[in-house]
Amino acid sequence: MSLLTILEFPDPRLRRKAAPVEQVDDALREILDSMIETMYHAKGIGLAATQVNVHKRMLVIDVSEDSSDPMVFVNPEITVLDPEPLGHEEGCLSVPGFYEMVSRPRKVRINALDRRGEPFETEAEGILAVCVQHEIDHLDGKLFVDYVSALKRERIKSKLEKEHRLQKAEASA
Repeated sequence: MSLLTILEFPDPRLRRKAAPVEQVDDALREILDSMIETMYHAKGIGLAATQVNVHKRMLVIDVSEDSSDPMVFVNPEITVLDPEPLGHEEGCLSVPGFYEMVSRPRKVRINALDRRGEPFETEAEGILAVCVQHEIDHLDGKLFVDYVSALKRERIKSKLEKEHRLQKAEASA
């Protein structure tokens, strides 16, 4: 396992749609394990493969209080069970330091493959439902900032671009 680099908005690679996973094998499990390690290291509760420049339909989540229950979803698909919107302040490891209110369906069913490649189905509501939907958006090239106004999105983009320029300048000094 190793820590992976998390892409940050407005990196265009975050807009790339992920391809379905053809086979769950040891190489894929190694990437999933590195994604879990990276998510924990970054103090996140979810990470999509797209965020680490792996354009395959897979994501990892851990919404437990003590970060002891990592979940793996390969080729996840959701069905809305309760469309009543749940507003939740979302953040993102690819948009560090920014949080915005996003409304998403309250309850969903998830069909996916586990880390062994076995199909499973589960229902999610609350923070788990929000997180799964957020991460699946990444697999489709969508970010939570796409849910806010164009003006707000542009401000976030400008601030992050400025931070990236400062980081590059400090690294080359």
